[in-house]
This record gives sequence, structure tokens and C-alpha cells, in this order.
Amino acid sequence: MTYTLIGMSLLFIAIGFIVNENNAKYLLAGYNTMSDEEQKKVDLKTYIAYLRKFHLFLGFSFLLIGILLKYLVSENAVGIFIGIYPIVAYTYFIATSAKYFSTKKNKIGTYIMALVLIAIVVMFARDYKETKLILNSNSIEFKGTYGEVLAFESIKSIELVDKKPKIIKRTKGFSVGTIKKGLFKTDTGEIVKLILNSENKPYILLTKSDGRKIYYAAREASNKQLFQKIKNISNK
Repeated sequence: MTYTLIGMSLLFIAIGFIVNENNAKYLLAGYNTMSDEEQKKVDLKTYIAYLRKFHLFLGFSFLLIGILLKYLVSENAVGIFIGIYPIVAYTYFIATSAKYFSTKKNKIGTYIMALVLIAIVVMFARDYKETKLILNSNSIEFKGTYGEVLAFESIKSIELVDKKPKIIKRTKGFSVGTIKKGLFKTDTGEIVKLILNSENKPYILLTKSDGRKIYYAAREASNKQLFQKIKNISNK
């Protein structure tokens, strides 16, 4: 997570120096579609200075806040921060840059960024919520995002494991910090389902009759106690 923070921070800072007065007519969105007469009305020098100042602030603040969240709060908070902070910052930048030059694309861009931000906040709120393991008389239900219902007869084995497989790719799902939900590809090429609300160990591993695996970890409840309850009910 630290390397991600550093890498993105350096990227933001670099963007502030990539665009200049000489290449703005090629790289600066909005400005590069203006006619020559319209471009002459833009105080490009002042705008470039503002763009650079914004990206320097974004880069340094992104790294500082991210590091503070990691060590004072949690990695999950850092994941949410990485997803939301740049969008908030760029929405503000697009809106405030209108005083230098305003185009229809700028206004549309502001609206789009605002809608994207709302969508991401809703997604984080939905997927961050714990997916609980509910025990029924003849089935196990994972209630929440990426959940499903498993009849006991469709489960080949249930066990506790101290390690989850090495994940190399998320194929479909949600992943922020220690929270991982959905389908993930392992280093052996196997596709497994993770419903990890936390890194609480040991994990509960359920293997279906078709060989597909589900790794589960509760956020607050004891996985060992959940496992024992599952065994007690399934053995009846």
C-alpha cells in the first residue's frame, strides 16, 4: 500500500510539470479544441501555474494523508482514501479552473466527476459492509455483497486454514485493504471466491462438490466459533 501511495503521488506531481505553455495546444483538454481566437483570450500562463500548484499540492497531500491513515487508522481507510480523494480533488480543480477559461466540456466534466464520486461512495458503502455468514438448518448463507446460499449437500468439505492462496489478480469483485470480496485468480491459475471482511485468522475454507473454493473471514466474530457451529449443524 505504501508503494501505491508513493507511486500515485509521484504521478500527480509529474502531471503538474508535463503540461506547459508550449505543448498546451496539444495536451490541455478543452484548450486544445479552441480556435486560435479563443485561445488568445485565455490567460494560459496563469492557468498553467495554477495547474502546477494544484498537482503539487495533490501529490504531497495524497502521500501525507495516506501515510497518516495507514499508521493511525487502517489499511482499509487508505484503500477508501485512494479511491475517493483524487476524484474529489479533480472535481474541485475542474470547477475552480473555470475562472481561467470555461467551456461546455469543463462544465460537463465537473458533472461527470461528481456523478463518478457519488457512484464510488455508494459502491464503497455497499461493499465495505460486512458480508455475514448465516447458518440455517440445511444451508449456509453468505448475506451481503457477493454472497450466496450453499446447501450442506453441495459442500464437499469445511475446514480451518491459516493461509489463503497467493492472489495475483481480481477477476470480479471488490478489494480494499484487508477486505476482499468476489472472484480472484491465484498464482496456480485457480479461480477462488474470497469473502474476507478482515484478515482474522484462521480462515474458513469451504470446498464445494464441484471443487470450487470459498474462503471466509468475519470482521468481529470468531472464525473458530463459526466453524464449530457449522460443524455442529452439518453433522446433525
